[in-house]
Amino acid sequence: MKATIYHNPRCSKSREALAILQDAGAEVEVIEYLKTPPTRDTLAELYQRAGMTAREGLRIAEDAAKPLKGADDDTILDAMAANPILIERPLVVTERGVRLGRPPEKVREIL
Repeated sequence: MKATIYHNPRCSKSREALAILQDAGAEVEVIEYLKTPPTRDTLAELYQRAGMTAREGLRIAEDAAKPLKGADDDTILDAMAANPILIERPLVVTERGVRLGRPPEKVREIL
């Protein structure tokens, strides 16, 4: 099985999700999204496939998220594309779907 993880190696949840994928024997493509951020359109597609809104994918713990409190999804997607630290991680993609790995065990749903 192939999987793609939008990963931040400094994040314990992201590292845990990556370990789950590797332990399951997945062929994993690791995208360090802070270095190689997804486009706005890619984010929109990932969230749609995951059955979630951009707001649900927003890393609200970041100071840069505070001005987005009342923003619509289009504005949030624009902000995430411009400042990828706002993207909650990890996002994992397989042929079975997309999941936000919070908690990391959620990625098992698409293995």
